[in-house]
Amino acid sequence: MTADDSGAAPRDMDTEDDAVRDVPVDDPSGAENGSAPHHAAAHSGATTHGGADDGGNPGADDGAGDNGDENNIAVRLEQLILGADRRYTPFQAARGAGVSMDLAARFWRAMGFADIGQVKALTEADVLALRRLSGLVEAGLLSEAMAIQVARSTGQTTARLADWQIDSFLEGLTEPQDSGLTRTEITYPLVELLLPELEEFLVYVWRRQLAAATGRVVRAQDDAEMVDRRLAVGFADLVGFTRLTRRLEEEELGELVEAFETTCSDLVAAHGGRLIKTLGDEVLFSADDAGIAAEIGLRLIETMTNDETMPELRVGIAFGTVTTRMGDVFGTTVNLASRLTSIAPKDTVLVDEAFAEELGRIGDAPVSEADAAAAEKAAAEGTGAPPPSYRFALQPMWQRPVRGLGVVEPWMLSRRNGQGAND
Repeated sequence: MTADDSGAAPRDMDTEDDAVRDVPVDDPSGAENGSAPHHAAAHSGATTHGGADDGGNPGADDGAGDNGDENNIAVRLEQLILGADRRYTPFQAARGAGVSMDLAARFWRAMGFADIGQVKALTEADVLALRRLSGLVEAGLLSEAMAIQVARSTGQTTARLADWQIDSFLEGLTEPQDSGLTRTEITYPLVELLLPELEEFLVYVWRRQLAAATGRVVRAQDDAEMVDRRLAVGFADLVGFTRLTRRLEEEELGELVEAFETTCSDLVAAHGGRLIKTLGDEVLFSADDAGIAAEIGLRLIETMTNDETMPELRVGIAFGTVTTRMGDVFGTTVNLASRLTSIAPKDTVLVDEAFAEELGRIGDAPVSEADAAAAEKAAAEGTGAPPPSYRFALQPMWQRPVRGLGVVEPWMLSRRNGQGAND
């Protein structure tokens, strides 16, 4: 990413007369000795302009042999990915962006970057990003606290994405080839080819997700519902996962978890839900509609049951007010769904009373099985109207105390009259 769309350097920083030119690397002011991002090459052995690496090891790139070659490639990779050389200390970057060192440090820490003192590790893009974020605060578009939340949520999301891409994607593609080239030698041209494509794809997916999220907010009935909304929240948990971790090899366990997460992600998305997060042997999802959540829960059970490689699954779903923050969900409803999952028998879906009532309200399940049976009997005898076509059935379970939530009445969810997933 360049400093701006035209490739120009940030203001006040592109000439020898810049205000930051005379700022010492190790500024003695306590307010100016703050933090900076820990970029990929900040501890990779890449040299600063003074000829020493960030850890204070002079001539780290002057070594001979493989280490010297790897250090050189690391520097080239950083320049390729960041699109610029490291030129500025954290204090210089903050001063160039027109913000205090304290605020700059708070932004950088929120993005997940480690403190590196006052070494020249930052680029023009870092200054521009800092200026843009602080500019949103100055313009009154975001409060300072909200801007820090934006930095934190973006940093956490992209850090996980970057780790996955390196660990799972690039690592597999850079296995030594028959050509005799080493992985290090293959990495640079591979990144050079993939970088623009992955960047464009990332922006595309982000825009699609932003459009979908905006649509959900606009459809909210009132301002309060935009933050505290009534949602169906569900957990799906693999049974006996702890035992599996002792029995399976690490590679086998990793493949099982990846298959589980992939299956859950696909099913949740395909049926109109949202995957909130994955926790190895457990996934958390939500849906605006109880019927959608019920369909997702049952399909997860049915899919895993038909897969001999997968352990049994249990699902718990609750319906109620949920607080959403930074893409996650919080509140009593979420806690109740988690508790229901922990007490659910294997290969079953347990829901709370509010969820059962919501299914009845929207006509996806009978409010009373006795009334439904009477209506069906009357229709069969020709003395009544055709009964409603319910998708789901609910069976009340024994009331039980749940830690931290009092006494709850779980309901077992199933398909109506043994209907299959495709009926």
